Amino acid sequence: MEKTINPIEEMYERKPQRWWIYTLIVLVVVALLGWSGNAIEYKGLASKGSDVAYGIVYGITHPDVSMLVDMTKDGVLYMLFETVCIAILGTIIGGILAIPISFLASENIMPKWAAFIARAFILLIRTIPSLVWALVWIRVTGPGAFCGVVTQSICSIGMISKMYINAIEDLDTRILESLDAAGCTTFQKIRYGILPQLYANFVSTLIYRFDINIKDATTLGIVGAGGVGAALIQCINSRRWSMVGAFLCGMIVLMLLIELFSTKVRKKLARG
Repeated sequence: MEKTINPIEEMYERKPQRWWIYTLIVLVVVALLGWSGNAIEYKGLASKGSDVAYGIVYGITHPDVSMLVDMTKDGVLYMLFETVCIAILGTIIGGILAIPISFLASENIMPKWAAFIARAFILLIRTIPSLVWALVWIRVTGPGAFCGVVTQSICSIGMISKMYINAIEDLDTRILESLDAAGCTTFQKIRYGILPQLYANFVSTLIYRFDINIKDATTLGIVGAGGVGAALIQCINSRRWSMVGAFLCGMIVLMLLIELFSTKVRKKLARG
């Protein structure tokens, strides 16, 4: 009897032999790791590093409860509320400003030369780190929450615009052609043909950026851009570990609540 050849096994045997490509990739990665490792010089742990690590662990397990329930401007709740406000305003303003920039940078809507200029502008924003933007705007607006809002608004444009562009370029233009054939006006085509396709992606992008801005607002506070970061770094420098623990516990609870909220919203968007 002739042996029956399974078509799947036959296709598997005929697949291209690319073992040399995979081997080359592994060698390149190993070479890059070795080359990058030469630039890192390990000098051991700092003499007081273990004390700082112990202090942070002690602070988290023994937080200053009085700061957690303090409703004044020096309390954890007020500073966390300020941090959230900075992140919300920065995300909303950045998201609104990113809409026209994203449409200008979409090659399926604008000429390629115009889209290239808009994309170069977005790349310029994304290239400069948020801390550098904060240091620049502190000189303009002075330290405080307003500097944090301006910084986060500008930094949000870079990332949000990139996500918006992907959504805009994936638009189903056949819907617009159908609405055009039905005699719809430009406003009606935007209302019924474009916005329903972009709404879920835009909101999901804003929520994702808000998560990032919450963490960035804490970091920006270290350089004086408002929020909980400035008070946190002062407590660390003065080794007030119970106060550090209070700030960290408040931030952990805040991030858990935001994560629960954003997860529910994303699920609703995914289900339509």
